[in-house]
Amino acid sequence: MECKIGCAACCIAPSISSSIPGMTKGKPAGVRCIQLTDDNKCRLFGKKDRPKVCSNLKASSEMCGNSASEAFKYLEELEQATVPD
Repeated sequence: MECKIGCAACCIAPSISSSIPGMTKGKPAGVRCIQLTDDNKCRLFGKKDRPKVCSNLKASSEMCGNSASEAFKYLEELEQATVPD
């Protein structure tokens, strides 16, 4: 499955604990990644500076749904389900 260009749910909804250029302590859930362009494309896509967690994430019909709003809902629920106690 291909990513929906401009969706960016996976770059906003989940937390990322690893360092991102410009966000050395990672990013909290619900915060827009500093590496997103105004049209929601990743400035680091295909580059060695891209966090491994981002490079390893693969689009799937379950995660992405049929729209960006479905992707946000799924990823927000997954984030809540995996928050440490």
